[in-house]
Amino acid sequence: LYLLRLGQMDVKGLLKTIGEDGLLKLTLHVCEEGLRLTDEATRTCGHPISTWCLLVDLEGLNMRHLWRPGIRALLRIIEIVEANYPETLGRVLIIRAPRVFPILWTLVSTFIDDTTRSKFLFYGGNDYQGQGGLSHYISEEYIPDFLGGQCKTKVLEGGLVPKGMYLTEGELVREGGHMTDDTIYHSVSLGKGQVHEVLVTVEDSGCVITWDFDVMRQDVMFTVLRTDKPLSKDLSPGSQDGEHRSVVDKGWVEGRDYCRVEQAVTCHDGESIQGSHVTCETGTYVLQWRFSGPHQDLLDSITSSHRAQVMYYYEVLSSADYRGSMSSLQSGNSLSNTCPSR
Repeated sequence: LYLLRLGQMDVKGLLKTIGEDGLLKLTLHVCEEGLRLTDEATRTCGHPISTWCLLVDLEGLNMRHLWRPGIRALLRIIEIVEANYPETLGRVLIIRAPRVFPILWTLVSTFIDDTTRSKFLFYGGNDYQGQGGLSHYISEEYIPDFLGGQCKTKVLEGGLVPKGMYLTEGELVREGGHMTDDTIYHSVSLGKGQVHEVLVTVEDSGCVITWDFDVMRQDVMFTVLRTDKPLSKDLSPGSQDGEHRSVVDKGWVEGRDYCRVEQAVTCHDGESIQGSHVTCETGTYVLQWRFSGPHQDLLDSITSSHRAQVMYYYEVLSSADYRGSMSSLQSGNSLSNTCPSR
């Protein structure tokens, strides 16, 4: 039995600390250890034991775990493990699956072959404690104590990896450069009074807008707006706007001309932010980052070290791809209010 508390893992921090190849080597070590333990169990029990069980605890899983380079690393690991360790995995028991889990499963399940996929069993909430739960597949003496079993464990809950332990960009390339050669992330620099906005046209009510960004320097304020008014300004990722002006006209009134669908939140230097918004209406959604640093004089505002820097990525997920799991994607600070119909 191998226990993985995935919901407590800082996947992004782990990948930026040991690299994708480092995580792959760790996974292969676990697989080799599984083979050694099954051989040992065969000798001890006197009959063939050829598979091991994987128990995955998802308590704490959130949008942070849907970091795109992390998903890609996971898919690569799945492909390599299936090719080199066929039929060594017995049951995969996934417990305490939160409402965000369907999106993760949708992304990875298509890359898992049918035989392996049939071994997966899912439990939401405390269902794993009931009939047909963990005790049906694992003896009580081996169920971890924090799950209500008798087995005393020393598995810590983890936490965020300190950014001081992150590898440099050059080191990441040597450890597996799949994260650093990714062009899906965009960089923007903001000075006093400046904003950066990305316009997202939504014609599919019910689709999901997701975002992931790192504040590399200074502080910024992030919010999401929606409007029915036509906007002609090109604010797609990569477009240049030297003045960093907002599309929200000074004469617009909140609640009449536009609405705020995600409350403004201040994001500090060094923070990594992931979130999502389930769209309830069509229209134009505006992802907005605004400089929120301390007061600056003119010289400071033009000096790069006093400007805020943000690396960001966003994606729109079609409602057709995630039908039935839309409520699972609502981020914790999302609001249910929408603009009045007009």
